[in-house]
Amino acid sequence: MLDLPLLFILVSSTLLVLAVLTSLIAFRIGAPLLLLFLGIGLLVGEDGVGLTFDNAPVAYFLGSVALAVILFDSGFNTRFETASRAAWPSLTLATVGVLLTTALVGVVVHYLAGLSWRASLLLGAIVSSTDAAAVFFLLRVGGISIRERVRATLEVESGSNDPMAVFLTATFVDMIIAGPEVGAPVLAFLQAFALQIGLGAAAGVAGGWLIATTINRLRLEPGLYPVIVLGLALLMFALISLMGGSGFLTVYIAGMMTGNLGRQGMPLLRKFQDGLTWLAQIGMFLILGLLATPSEFGKIWVQGIVVALFLMFIARPLAVWLCLLPYRFTREETAFISWVGLRGAVSIMLAILPMMAAIPAGQAFFNVAFIVVLTSMVLQGWTIRPVARKLGLVVPPEIGPVEKVELELPGQATHELVAYHIVKDSPVVTGERIPRWARPSLVVRDGHSMKPHEAGAPRVDDFVYIFTPPRYIRLLDRLFASAVALDDSDQIYFGDFALDGEARIADVAHEYGIALRGDPGDTTLAEFLTEKLGGEPHRGDRMTFGLVELIVRDIGDEDDIKTVGLSLTPAHTERRRLPMFHNLDEIVSGTRERFARRRMWRIAAKEQKPTMPDQTDGPADSSPTQTTAASPVSAPPVSAPPAPGISAAKPPAKPKAAARKAAPSGSAKRKPPSSAGKSAKPPGVKGK
Repeated sequence: MLDLPLLFILVSSTLLVLAVLTSLIAFRIGAPLLLLFLGIGLLVGEDGVGLTFDNAPVAYFLGSVALAVILFDSGFNTRFETASRAAWPSLTLATVGVLLTTALVGVVVHYLAGLSWRASLLLGAIVSSTDAAAVFFLLRVGGISIRERVRATLEVESGSNDPMAVFLTATFVDMIIAGPEVGAPVLAFLQAFALQIGLGAAAGVAGGWLIATTINRLRLEPGLYPVIVLGLALLMFALISLMGGSGFLTVYIAGMMTGNLGRQGMPLLRKFQDGLTWLAQIGMFLILGLLATPSEFGKIWVQGIVVALFLMFIARPLAVWLCLLPYRFTREETAFISWVGLRGAVSIMLAILPMMAAIPAGQAFFNVAFIVVLTSMVLQGWTIRPVARKLGLVVPPEIGPVEKVELELPGQATHELVAYHIVKDSPVVTGERIPRWARPSLVVRDGHSMKPHEAGAPRVDDFVYIFTPPRYIRLLDRLFASAVALDDSDQIYFGDFALDGEARIADVAHEYGIALRGDPGDTTLAEFLTEKLGGEPHRGDRMTFGLVELIVRDIGDEDDIKTVGLSLTPAHTERRRLPMFHNLDEIVSGTRERFARRRMWRIAAKEQKPTMPDQTDGPADSSPTQTTAASPVSAPPVSAPPAPGISAAKPPAKPKAAARKAAPSGSAKRKPPSSAGKSAKPPGVKGK
């Protein structure tokens, strides 16, 4: 009688160990790890080894719990600063974007497959949301560093669009069960949506504050903090779901509140959350793989691939472009966001709902959703890194690797003990001083403990122990990190020169022959860039300035621009710009340009009309006056309007020989235009 539970433990533990070990292969060949987990489930399933699992309700229950754990961890590791930077774009994608994707896919399915509108929209809702587990894994664990605003938008979108997809899927399932004779009142739909999202969001804020307050005030054994946090998170998920709200949205917001407001036991909580999330991801993908029957895919694989390709190349890009129009994303950023719309376990899990409701096409929906997920994982998951590089969105690392260990102090202490291993070429070795607020408490050199004043200057291979508030650890990491070696592509990315952010924009414009509209006064380069970039500059942001390009190179501790890169050869001249995904500013400026061009053509056409001879003046036999006019094609073209605040772009002037200090290591080595063989730098240049 005990054989069955033991057999279950044996099989599940074997699959778990196998999934963890095969992750080593995935990292080596660059394969999406979650695709590998899904493949293991298919391999040992009914058409593989022969393990049969066909209990859809159990699969949906386990998948829901696993998704709740994953979303709580996603919010737990999302900083308030990150969420605020991308709040409106990501929320627009999570709501309007999901609706647009559902509608576009539904229209195609209706006309190609001949399904009813409700069934077509149901399939669109099933595959409408991106997968939080897949997106977070590829962006955080995949070793790719992209622009901060793009990363934040993708992470917040993937964590917040699942509730919308769940709501739409459940709504269409209920409508199909009710039958075509029952209408779909818009008011009832909006009320249900407001209840789901509103209650879920409010409960998430309140529940997150409750969890953070609980762990901050209770004095428990260290091992109990992860237990109570997990218990409270699942309690809120179940309670809000029973009340009609979105439990998934609740746990995501609660995780964000807990991760940002919690102080007690946070290092232990982060390690526990990481391990538990890995377990949830592996378990969810294995179970969903076991539930599938690949032998049935042959009947519908063509339809599945058609839906997947339409979703990846038309529906998702169109929805993303429309949603991001007002938010000043570049064409390349919009293209990348549209490509990183990976479908994963959430779509497969939602496809279980029609099966549970005994809808006639339920099994077909499940198979189509599975094929869509497999296609998305293979095409999009395997190409995210090369696509990011092709679009120029990969940002060189700000600091090198840091060797450190963080130890939390017991009780209500507001400091942590951080142990740093001093590596070669780190700033503290090359002469950078450690701030007074972070004086070392202990130095271990060659296995011997020493007081800081006895140790003297830091040396390579020393271990330095520092007591510091958690918010300052990021600043210390810069001092103890190894140097970053920039390759040629990184140097091109950050430009030819590094300019001080405090340099006057008027001086820079004068050196490069750029006429500004109005007198900028003492406006600094940092202030000018911050205003033109919408008040939220991020590392790697670029702006065309006349015939040169300005790049945000270094951001200070208060999110202010410290160093600006200047490129004499703007990136868009070396790489062809995308002919699509124009933002609202580009559309407006392009429209103005077209009107200006038409106006010039009309003026040129009027001037080129031949003048008829006056028959009343002059002799009758006088020969007609011959006029020659240039073709309208020869009219001078109207160039694209310059960036706001720039009236014209003259040829770059020869920079004056007014160099400051030497160039910092790792910056570009190309020289600006010189006169008579002499090279010079513009005002505020910090180095080549």
